[in-house]
Amino acid sequence: MGNVLTTTEPGSGADPGQWSGLGQLERDLVLTDEDFTQIRKLIYQRAGIVLAEHKREMVYSRLAKRLRHHGLIRFSDYLARLARQPEAREWEEFTNALTTNLTAFFREMHHFPLLAEHVRQASGPVRLWSAAASSGEEPYSLAMTLLESLGPKASDARVVATDIDTEALARARAGVYPIEQVRKLDEARVKRFFQKGKGRHEGFARIRPEVSSLVDFQSMNLLAPQWPVKGPFDAIFCRNVMIYFDKETQARILERFAPLLKPNGLLFAGHSENFSYISKVFRLRGQTVYTLASHR
Repeated sequence: MGNVLTTTEPGSGADPGQWSGLGQLERDLVLTDEDFTQIRKLIYQRAGIVLAEHKREMVYSRLAKRLRHHGLIRFSDYLARLARQPEAREWEEFTNALTTNLTAFFREMHHFPLLAEHVRQASGPVRLWSAAASSGEEPYSLAMTLLESLGPKASDARVVATDIDTEALARARAGVYPIEQVRKLDEARVKRFFQKGKGRHEGFARIRPEVSSLVDFQSMNLLAPQWPVKGPFDAIFCRNVMIYFDKETQARILERFAPLLKPNGLLFAGHSENFSYISKVFRLRGQTVYTLASHR
């Protein structure tokens, strides 16, 4: 644990004057202002993520386990270690630790009926891209939508799923989720697309092969000069990731999305993202759904 509360349990007979507020945390690791500034700079350079000033506690708690793993007590020593080894795998651990993964199956439900209608009208094999795949819930939701919408033709479709977080991608490839998370879906989808775990896997559910076979996972940094994905795509899902980038980075990524979409392709954004004022490449079609401005 990165932070330890300094309070005493109620009813212990401790002197009330010795109680401290819940917001006061005792730290065993040293994070200076200079360290925090350097971390913000490095994660921006590495992943385009803009960390606000108020994210200091998050940075401390998420990177603390990396320091303890290496037997360090000062963040400055950890940063020096990274600087000495520019190609070390620890950079991957650093990035993974500071990447936020909040996702769910069929998150922002209103997107999926529109996607289903769009792919039914598509010509040729359908290709979709989940550009922030996280632990797999989104790309698997896309694959389920393809199976429901296209029937036997879905076998020719593909979902490309990319993310910068390699640990999240490992969980995505495994396709195993807590049963409580899966039960939030309607019963028909659970029965069709998941296998219930037994024995040591009790309490978990696994994505069925007919779903997972449609998804190709690969590691990718949206800031990389070259992307390993090739279009054209019928739709690109880039939801709830652009909020971590500054406007300049957002505009640059949107411009790179454009040539990877089919002329009538769709770009799906997160509920709190608005691309209309960032780039003229896309125009708003519906609720957080965009199409190429050149397409009418």
